[in-house]
Amino acid sequence: MNSLLILGAGGHGKVVADTAAVSGQWERIVFLDDRHPSLEAVLDWPVIGCIKETKGFLSEYSGFCVAIGNNKLRTTLLKQYLDQGFSSPCVVHPTAYISPSATLEPGCVVFAQGVVNAGAQVGTGSIINTGASVDHDCVLGEGVHLCPGVRLAGEVRVDRQTTLATGSVVIPKVHIGSHVMVGAGSVVIIDIPDHSTASGVPAKVIKDNE
Repeated sequence: MNSLLILGAGGHGKVVADTAAVSGQWERIVFLDDRHPSLEAVLDWPVIGCIKETKGFLSEYSGFCVAIGNNKLRTTLLKQYLDQGFSSPCVVHPTAYISPSATLEPGCVVFAQGVVNAGAQVGTGSIINTGASVDHDCVLGEGVHLCPGVRLAGEVRVDRQTTLATGSVVIPKVHIGSHVMVGAGSVVIIDIPDHSTASGVPAKVIKDNE
């Protein structure tokens, strides 16, 4: 049986499960979440154990997905189990568009109406959330999160574990560093350094997170 084990049964996990279900790729979908056993199910999908028990379940499932919003934790767990030889297929909604020349690394999710255009590269464990778009030749590092409605123009680079909040826009060829937070509705027209929070129209660095 083609089955998917989802780590994390919060709001993000719920959308991952829904996306996996409508994709038709998996016959069985189950969760692990540390609220188990008090949390027994999310919508139609059972919660069968805690995340700390993951390794004991993985051999029973054809693939796993880490559905945790925290970029660092998601990346750490994903790499831990990939390094042990387990498979984390990408979960892609049937209404999303992925160019044949684009690359999605393991553990990515692309939700409804998401777009990844020609020549784009999306790193391990990245999230292309509802209605977000990645245009031609963009490069996203591991553990990046593009929140709903984000727009990346062509040749944008976003480094590892960076989040662009809902509705933010980035003009062509901008480089956004690692561990950056870009505020909702921001318009990024200049490069943003590592470990920064940037916000506004146009976006400016408002905080050094390092």
